[in-house]
Amino acid sequence: MAADNTSYKDKKVMTIGIISELTGLSERKIRYYEERKLIFPERTGKGTRKYSFSDVERLMEIADHIEDGIQTYEIKKELKKKQNREERNKMIRGQLNAQFNMRK
Repeated sequence: MAADNTSYKDKKVMTIGIISELTGLSERKIRYYEERKLIFPERTGKGTRKYSFSDVERLMEIADHIEDGIQTYEIKKELKKKQNREERNKMIRGQLNAQFNMRK
């Protein structure tokens, strides 16, 4: 059996109903955030949305921003900036690890 290096937080295993219960958000709102490209569930062969714990955290962050009066397009911009920072930091860590033969 091949090793799966995906963190448990990033495994897409929960349905929209479970996510709704965990977050307190309606399924309609969760779908709306997907339409606005704020969240990216996977789809099964039959079209069922699957979410991860990371998605739960992102949805809670989105809900907090909405509650503070921030528009979805502004949230999307901020999430993109955050993602770019994380990718840049990951790249820098990789370069440092390669340069100094370090491990995590």
